[in-house]
Amino acid sequence: MSAPHALVLTAPGTNRHPDVMFALQQAGATTSSLNMHQLRQQPRAIDNAHMIVVAGGFSFADALGAGRIFALELSEILGNSLLSAAQAGKPVIGICNGFQTLVRLGVLPGNYRAALGQNDVGGFQCSWISMQPTSKRSVWTRNLSEDIYCPIAHGEGRFTGSDETIKQLHANDQVALTYSGRNPNGSRDDIAGICDETGFVLGLMPHPENHVVARQHPQYHRGRTDGLGLRLFEQGVAVARS
Repeated sequence: MSAPHALVLTAPGTNRHPDVMFALQQAGATTSSLNMHQLRQQPRAIDNAHMIVVAGGFSFADALGAGRIFALELSEILGNSLLSAAQAGKPVIGICNGFQTLVRLGVLPGNYRAALGQNDVGGFQCSWISMQPTSKRSVWTRNLSEDIYCPIAHGEGRFTGSDETIKQLHANDQVALTYSGRNPNGSRDDIAGICDETGFVLGLMPHPENHVVARQHPQYHRGRTDGLGLRLFEQGVAVARS
């Protein structure tokens, strides 16, 4: 396969789909996006995609909780198709609001009512952080060793899984990414991202799609070029191509 195709799913309020499409293109994929209305007309579109992205933003204005309505829409339209795609070996990623959506959809583990709660500071956080790839089970992180430096932008990003969920995630090597140096939202065990049991589905709160070229580094003009998030997308694209 030359260039795998990534399908980006969006909803009203999604605002990071152009960024993630650019990131995937830089990583070697072709891209297209479908909103919920278009997806209703083409529910089998994910069958023709080699990888699937649930983009970040504020879907449906976070009404009734972040990602809840987006998850309900996807469940009605796609049923278990996202799970089936992962089981068939297609990389799936949900970023920020997309992570919240995948948890509420049941594609990623966690209590759907409380897996991602309000930041411990009680408000929206927008800043740059470092996160460390930690999982060998996840196809997105297994070959990564260096920290990824990228922004966060969320009000409900604190991972609050139960003791049993946290224990199981560690035991199964499903903690894919952890905050290194600074935990910006109070997530338990510094968890920034998790994967499903197949390893093909990744959900994370930070936005690696906003640091895929060196000039996006906030200290680029001071010579800083480290921590590109592009490497994460290159991993997903490599798996989709194989």
